[in-house]
Amino acid sequence: MSPTRQASPIGTEGATRVADVLLLFLGDADELGVTQIARELQVSKAVVHRVLQSMVARGLLSQDPERRTYRLGAAAVSIGARALRDSDLRSVAEPILRTLRDETNETTTLSQYFDNDRAYVAQFPSPQEIKMLVEIGRRFPLHAGSSSKVILSNLDDEHRQAIVDGALEQVTPSTVIDRMELATELEHVREQGYSVSRGERQPGAGAVAAPVFGYTGDVVGAISVCGPAQRFDEVTVARLIPQVVRAAQDISHGMGWSPRVASSAQGKEA
Repeated sequence: MSPTRQASPIGTEGATRVADVLLLFLGDADELGVTQIARELQVSKAVVHRVLQSMVARGLLSQDPERRTYRLGAAAVSIGARALRDSDLRSVAEPILRTLRDETNETTTLSQYFDNDRAYVAQFPSPQEIKMLVEIGRRFPLHAGSSSKVILSNLDDEHRQAIVDGALEQVTPSTVIDRMELATELEHVREQGYSVSRGERQPGAGAVAAPVFGYTGDVVGAISVCGPAQRFDEVTVARLIPQVVRAAQDISHGMGWSPRVASSAQGKEA
């Protein structure tokens, strides 16, 4: 039997605000209060309170009455898990990433592109005691780290330039935030088809990444092999590059991509 449903807050506008609240949880905060949400969405606390109570009633959020904060509820978690389960990219990539992990003995990851950032949606941890693990679902900027750069380098010129010209956070001391230097590096990454990074997004981490394309020829994500930077010396990186590029191409083919489609897309862009 379905649970009793309460009236929706306020039609289309209410649905938009529900979506906006959920999107706030893609940031670093696990819990948010009414005041913070109202400030972020630039609406009154009274309106935010009504929306939050409706979301709590439907299990999208849970409330801590003592701290007066809200966090994602069971229904939101279930929706996220279902979205990941039904992701074509993830289902195509997982067996290839598992094999790549077994071949390299390092953690392999899959990132998906979302507008102006990306998020890890799958990983296969290294069997080694000292390893790198990533946070699934958290959004990361497109200018820091090898997975980000292979995505950013393959966006259309206008979109790529807008990100390069925007706010570039100094994620770590190794993050490139000089715009000219970044633009030059992105051109190089696009030409060679892969990116190597050491400590750009996470101190002490090394990674080799390659882009994944969809059937339209547009970049949809990236895969990487990652681990402690000390294990990513020049010899190891040179061995990993063709393995990562080949795995990314296999996933792209599974998504319907072909070199002919990619060449056509680049021709239109030029």
